[in-house]
Order: sequence, then C-alpha cells, then structure tokens
Amino acid sequence: MANGPKVIAQSNIYTAILALALAVVTASAVYVAITSMAQYETLFKVVAP
Repeated sequence: MANGPKVIAQSNIYTAILALALAVVTASAVYVAITSMAQYETLFKVVAP
C-alpha cells in the first residue's frame, strides 16, 4: 500500500473556521426553534389553507 505524503498543518486556522461555522449554524437553529416555540407554540406545524 502506497500512502501519499503526510500533510502537516502549520496552524489550526481551518479547524477554527470550521468550528466557528458549526457554532453559527447551531446557534441559528436554536434561535429558529425558540422563536417558533414562542410564536407558534410548536416546532413543526402544518398550517391549513
């Protein structure tokens, strides 16, 4: 098995950016859930026409 050259990261900047993006997405989902619960009293509701 031939393995390619091992890549060594000089800094963890990309990991930090990925963690920040994940935190933003998670915070947005929590905000939407809380707002939905406050306004509609449920997370998922099908509104009848």
